[in-house]
Amino acid sequence: MQFSESWLRTMADPKMTSDELSHLLTMSGLEVEEVEPVAPPFTNVVVARIVEIARHPNADRLNVCQVDAGTGTLFNIVCGAPNVRVGMKAPLAMAGAKLPPGEDGKPFEIKVGKLRGVESQGMLCSARELKLSEDHGGLLDLPDDAPVGQNFRDYYQLNDLKFTIKLTPNRADCLSVLGVAREVSALTGVPLHAPVSKPVTVTTDEKLPVKISAPDLCGRFSGRVIRGLNARAATPEWMKRRLERSGQRSISALVDISNYVMLELGRPTHVFDLDKIHGGLEVRWGRGDESLKLLNGNTVKLDDWVGVIADEREVESLAGIMGGDATAVSLDTTNIYLEAAFWWPQALQGRARRYNFSTDAAHRFERGVDYATTVEHIERITALIVEICGTPETKVGPVDDQITNLPQRKQVTMRSARANKIIGVPLPDERIAEIFTRLGLQFTQDAGLFHVTPPSFRFDIEIEEDLIEEIARVYGFENIPALAPVAPNVMRIAPENTRSLFTVRHQLADLDYQEVVNFSFVDEGWEADFAGNANAIKVLNPIASQMSVMRSTLIASLVANVRYNLNRKVGRVRLFEVGGVFLRDASSQDGPLSVSGYSQPKRVAAIAYGGAFDEQWGLPSRNVDYFDIKADLEALFAPASLSFAKADHPALHPGRSAQVILDGKAIGFIGELHPRWQQKYELPLAPVVFEVDADALTARRVPAYQEISKFPAVVRDLAVVVKQSVAAQEVMDTFLSEGKSNPSCGIMQAIVLFDEYRGKGLEIDEKSLAFRFTLQDTQTTLQDDKVDAAMAAFVAAVESKLGAKLRA
Repeated sequence: MQFSESWLRTMADPKMTSDELSHLLTMSGLEVEEVEPVAPPFTNVVVARIVEIARHPNADRLNVCQVDAGTGTLFNIVCGAPNVRVGMKAPLAMAGAKLPPGEDGKPFEIKVGKLRGVESQGMLCSARELKLSEDHGGLLDLPDDAPVGQNFRDYYQLNDLKFTIKLTPNRADCLSVLGVAREVSALTGVPLHAPVSKPVTVTTDEKLPVKISAPDLCGRFSGRVIRGLNARAATPEWMKRRLERSGQRSISALVDISNYVMLELGRPTHVFDLDKIHGGLEVRWGRGDESLKLLNGNTVKLDDWVGVIADEREVESLAGIMGGDATAVSLDTTNIYLEAAFWWPQALQGRARRYNFSTDAAHRFERGVDYATTVEHIERITALIVEICGTPETKVGPVDDQITNLPQRKQVTMRSARANKIIGVPLPDERIAEIFTRLGLQFTQDAGLFHVTPPSFRFDIEIEEDLIEEIARVYGFENIPALAPVAPNVMRIAPENTRSLFTVRHQLADLDYQEVVNFSFVDEGWEADFAGNANAIKVLNPIASQMSVMRSTLIASLVANVRYNLNRKVGRVRLFEVGGVFLRDASSQDGPLSVSGYSQPKRVAAIAYGGAFDEQWGLPSRNVDYFDIKADLEALFAPASLSFAKADHPALHPGRSAQVILDGKAIGFIGELHPRWQQKYELPLAPVVFEVDADALTARRVPAYQEISKFPAVVRDLAVVVKQSVAAQEVMDTFLSEGKSNPSCGIMQAIVLFDEYRGKGLEIDEKSLAFRFTLQDTQTTLQDDKVDAAMAAFVAAVESKLGAKLRA
C-alpha cells in the first residue's frame, strides 16, 4: 500500500515528524517498508508564464521566449520544446538553479549562456528534467491558475513523502488512506476527518435492471445510472498527483476517479459504458462454454468456479476482479452505470491467480471490503464524477441497492484478566474501554468481560486473541516492560540412559556424512514411489504443486539431494537428515505436542552414493555397498547389537534390503535403492540408504559392571550345514538363545560368523556356516569336558530347531 504523507495528514494529522509517524505505524503492525521523497531535490525553480515567442535566428528548431517569472522583468529563454506557446505556464529554472543529478550523479547547474548566439537566462523545464516522470515530450504544462513567481516545489507540493506500507493479509481495512488514517487516529487520539460527500441530487428515475442469482458470490450490489457526462474532461492536477504518488498512472477522468476512490476509501468500484450493456445485468457464477476479453487484453475461459456480471447477451465482467473490454469506458462515453458491490472473500480467493494476474480490486475483495458502505461510496464517486465530468445535460439516477446475503458479525467476548495476563501489563477496564472506543469497536461491558461486535470493515476480529492483540497494539508494544520471568528455572539433568540428537548428529558427521535439512512437504509422486503411500496427508494450501503432501519418509528428499549434487558434478555423496515424518494414526489424541489422528515421529536417515572412499593411492577404488552402510549403522548403535531380517520395502531393492531390529522390535530399514527408482530418477549408480526411529537411536543402555576373568579363554570353531533358506541370523540367534537359557552354555563370551561355503561336497540346496566361539569362565580354568559339553549343547540346539547338521 503506497500513499503520500500529505494525503494522509488531510484525514489524520498527528503532531509528529515523518520519522515519528513512520515508527508509530511500524510498531502498531503496519510495517512502513519505505519512505522516499516524491521528487529529488532541486532549487530556484519557479512558476513562469510565456509572454512572447520568436523564432531563433540561427536555429530552425529553437524559439526565443520572453518569460514572466513574477520579478517585474522578462527573462530571455531559448527553448526547443515542441509544445511551447504564448500564455503557457511552465516551471522555469532560473540562473543559479540546481536541477536533479543526471547520469553522472552530479547536480545540473543552470547558468546564463548563449545558445547559437542568443543569450538564455534560464531553462524552461519538462517533467523528466525535474525527475517527476519519464515524460519528455515537451514542457510541463501547468494549469492556468498557477501563480506566477511561486516556488515550484511549494506549488506542486514536492516537499512530500511517499509511504510504502507492508500489510499482513488480515489487515485489509488498511488498504486505503482512510484505513491508515483511522489507525493513526486510534493510536494518537487526533480527530479523524473522513472524506464526506453530500448525496447528489437525483434528476431521473432511471434504473438498470439487476438480478443477483448467486448470493454466495455477491451479498450486496449497489449501482446507479448517470447520463450526459464529458469523459474527455481533464483529471484535476491534485487528483493526478495523489494517484501518481500512490503508484497509479493517470488514464482518463472516469478511470482516475474510480481508482482514486479505491485508494481513498478502500472501495473498488467499476464503471460500465451504459450504451454497451444489452438489457439488464445478472450476477451469477460462470459457465463452462463462456469466455471474456478483459481490460488487459487477455481472453479467459470461464467455468462455474468464477463469478461474473453478465448482460442478456454475454459476460461483461469478472466479478470483483476485472471488467470486460466490451463495456469499458472510453473518451467517447457519455452514459455510465456505476457499480459498487460486496463480494464474499471466499468466492474470490484464488480466482485471479488462476489466470496468472492480480488486480488491486481482487487484492482487496479477497481479503474483505466493508459491506455496509456501498451506498455512501457510490455517493462519493458520483459527486466526483459530476464535479469533474458533469455537463448541463448530466442526469443522475437513484441508487439501486440490493442486499441478499451479508455477513453476520458475532459478538466476541474478551476477559480483561486474560488480556492482562497475555500482555503482561495490568490494564484497568476503563483503559481497555477507551482503546476499544478509539478503534471504533462497539461493545458492552460486564464485570471483567467485554462483549465486542466487530465493525463491518474489520474481517480480522473473530476470537478473543484478536481483541487482545488490538489492545496491545494501541497500548504500544514499546510500553510493555521487559520483565524477567518469576518462575524458577531449574536445569534438568538428562536421563543417563539417553543421548541427544546432537550427539547422533556428531556421530554421523564423524562417519563422513553431511547434514541436510529438507522441507517436510514433498511431491505426491515421491510418497507413492518411496513409501508406497497412496493416501498421503495433503497440504491444504501448498506453496508449490510439487510440495503438496506431508512426507512419511526421509528417503525421497535424500535421493533428490543426491540428484542435485550429481547435476553439479559431485560424484561422491554421503548425506543424513534428522527430521519428523507425518503418519495417519487414529489412536493419536490432541495434546501440547500432538494432533488428533496424526503421529509425527522423528527419524534419522542417511544415504551414500559413489565411492566408498575418496580416491587415493592407498586403497583400491570401489563403490559403496550395503555392508559399508550396515557397518556405519551398527557403529551408530554400538554398544547395542542390531539384527537384520529380510523384508520388502517399496523404495528398496528386493534382494538387497533388510529390516533393522533392536531387542526384537523393528526400528527401521536399510538397503539399496530399487532399480526402478534408480532408472526413473536418473542415477547412474544405486545409492544405499537407511532410516531408523530417532527414539531408538537416542536410547542407550547404562553401562553395567562385569567381572573380568583372570583365566584364559578357549576358542572353538563350529561349522554347521543348513538349508539355503535358513538365514545366518537365525543360526546366530539360536546360539545366543541357548547361551542364555542353558547353564552349561553360560561360559560363551562371544560368537562371530567367519565363513560361508556352497559348492562341492554339499547338496544344491545346502550351505555351510562356520562360527567362532569364545568361551571363558571367571572362576576357574576351563577343562575340555566342560567346553565339549557346551559345544555339544550348541550343536543339539541348531539340529533340533533348524535341522542343521555338523559339517564333516
